[in-house]
Amino acid sequence: MNLDYIIPNNWSIIEEGFNPDTVKASESLFSIGNGAMGQRANFEEKYSGPTFQGSYIAGVYYPDKTKVGWWKNGYPEYFAKVLNAPNWIGINVTIDGEVLDLNACKKVENFKRELNMQEGWLSRCFTATLKNNIKVEVKAKRFLSLDIENIGVINYSVKPINGDAVIEFQPYIDAAITNEDTNWDDKFWDVISVSQDGEKAFIQAKTMKTDFYTCTFMQSKFFYNNNPVEINPKVDKTSTHLGFLYKNKVKKGDVFSIHKFGGYTSDRNHDKYELVNVAGSVLDKAIEIGYSKLLNDQKNAWEQIWEMADITIDGDVKAQQGIRFNIFQLNQTYLGTDPTLNIGPKGFTGEKYGGSTYWDTEAYCIPFYMATKDQHVARNLLTYRYKHLQKAIENAEKLGFSNGAALYPMVTMNGEECHNEWEITFEEIHRNGAIAFAIYNYHRFTGDYSYIPEMGLEVLIGIARFWHQRASFSTQKNKYVILGVTGPNEYENNVNNNWYTNYIARWCINYTVENIEKIEAEYATDYTRVMHKLKLSKAEIKDWQEVANNMYFPYSEEHKVFLQQDGFLDKELITVANLDKSQRPINQKWSWDRILRSPYIKQADTLQGFYFFEDHFTTEELERHFNFYEPFTVHESSLSPCVHSIQAAKLDRMEQAYTFYLRTSRLDLDDYNHEVHEGLHITSMAGTWMSIVEGFGGMRVRNNKLSFEPKIPKQWESYSFKVNFRHQILKVIVNQDKTHFELEGDNELDILVNGEKVTITPNNLVTV
Repeated sequence: MNLDYIIPNNWSIIEEGFNPDTVKASESLFSIGNGAMGQRANFEEKYSGPTFQGSYIAGVYYPDKTKVGWWKNGYPEYFAKVLNAPNWIGINVTIDGEVLDLNACKKVENFKRELNMQEGWLSRCFTATLKNNIKVEVKAKRFLSLDIENIGVINYSVKPINGDAVIEFQPYIDAAITNEDTNWDDKFWDVISVSQDGEKAFIQAKTMKTDFYTCTFMQSKFFYNNNPVEINPKVDKTSTHLGFLYKNKVKKGDVFSIHKFGGYTSDRNHDKYELVNVAGSVLDKAIEIGYSKLLNDQKNAWEQIWEMADITIDGDVKAQQGIRFNIFQLNQTYLGTDPTLNIGPKGFTGEKYGGSTYWDTEAYCIPFYMATKDQHVARNLLTYRYKHLQKAIENAEKLGFSNGAALYPMVTMNGEECHNEWEITFEEIHRNGAIAFAIYNYHRFTGDYSYIPEMGLEVLIGIARFWHQRASFSTQKNKYVILGVTGPNEYENNVNNNWYTNYIARWCINYTVENIEKIEAEYATDYTRVMHKLKLSKAEIKDWQEVANNMYFPYSEEHKVFLQQDGFLDKELITVANLDKSQRPINQKWSWDRILRSPYIKQADTLQGFYFFEDHFTTEELERHFNFYEPFTVHESSLSPCVHSIQAAKLDRMEQAYTFYLRTSRLDLDDYNHEVHEGLHITSMAGTWMSIVEGFGGMRVRNNKLSFEPKIPKQWESYSFKVNFRHQILKVIVNQDKTHFELEGDNELDILVNGEKVTITPNNLVTV
């Protein structure tokens, strides 16, 4: 099914016309969040058609017991599931005894849904003719407050059009919810109590196994033609549900509205015995502020985010809509205020991947958060991994490693590995390298070295110990090899000597040694503390260096390229251009056996190494590898187009770079991979930002300076972005014939533009 139904708009995601076939896709695309909670864009009123119900609380998860055909030593005990939380948005609507249900109406007209990204709200309006022939106009608007992170607000109104009607609103909270992706159909929630205090409603529930305590709450206010009205409700209460029924006679053309306030408190932030009291206080505060003021505060909060994070594109509405959608969803998912949280690959938009942390954060998200927020946000993400170091050591111990070797998990909620596909869990070990690279990248960009002696060195040593033990010596090659791995290209499993894995392993060891020497020379106290704590000797470091200095890298003299892994050239090398389009995407059309024997690459693999370590290679080497590998790449990972867009721009292949950019920015909006109904690709959205800033803008850090090599697609008139570089905010505006730079603050900044030094003075437009 073609899902290209989103109307192009600079600031909004808009859908017009009601189509039951796209309801699930729209529930993903119109999702809302505030960093602390989020929800799919489910209808407030009853909907009996196909729907994927989902509300989520950040950091609350369930360890769903691993389901495999047979057990292997080292398998994770569970897969961490982001939990569909008790529902607070529900409002049953009845009109003269007939339930409002868009799946059962005689006719639905003038349906429009809008996600306003500039102001941070979701709206929906439609006219419906019910089976009893009553026609009503419905308008709904809701948002999750950025100012009061526990609260969400709904304004829902009904206007009878062809006669008077008795309208009943039944706002409710409900804990009889399930996850779509449960392994064993387990019960995830245990309801502790269902209670009310006047017209406040509370459901206390805790997760099974993990014992997260939560309180779901609500309270409502009512209006007739915008004037407050008091209505005594009937109570509908069960062991998992609490609703209040409010009934009102409404004249033709008049409007009956409910303002519903709801949300969650949890023991992640509050005492578990105080959750109802805290929820009551939150409701009192929100109702005192009122819907209109909360909405205005929401607009102001988003204005502040956009002031720094926005990327403008003139002359290409679809490209503009795409980048703003990506930036908006990243900020809805993670705002950097809680160092115990991270960025799940689906955010608050679905359950796939368990909502956990992947290496996507280090490889793709940290650059976005470093440059568009204050550097402490990126530091929090690095601190998150430091706090999980002991778990990473335990993960490695389960696989037979020792002496403090650390293997960071492929998927985690608490630092413990919880991914249960052996070819990824045991073999996709390059993730360790991405975590080390993020430490390097953070220091390179921010200039803040303090993280490394305080925390980062311990992480690096654990990772270096892992690589030292994971490599084995080949007498046949007289080199160290790394066997039985899966590189970033997951369409190859259990290969030997994946070039990217071997390369990043060597780099990690060398980078760790370099930092040990620097800290010994400049941070004697930290050096002594870490060496003593980790029992690290000079002899052990020498053993690491032996591995790094003698690492094997597969290479083809014929093609003058590093080989993705041993045996790559044994494959039948048919390019994607010569692959029948009816066979795409191959992950949905082919058996896994056939995929593994093919030359097709899911995402940047060798080229991922050229992206991270661009400075290690010449442009000619990049071009040779790009020419060789991109024609075999099917881009069936959300993480693929952005890296290729950046490299195509570096190689002056602007048409190709632009095509890749559109694909990464509109991956979900245009549903390239036919899976948007499952949720959005949040972590890859940061790659969209990178495609513009690092790709078209050519931004790098060279010799402690920001460097730009600006380029612009012919489809655009201009584009602009801001970066926060070492507490100085620089705006870059690129036109077809020149580039402008504007600097905020008091101090001047030296940058490089196309290799030439340019000095930018504050509050002056500099044109190159």
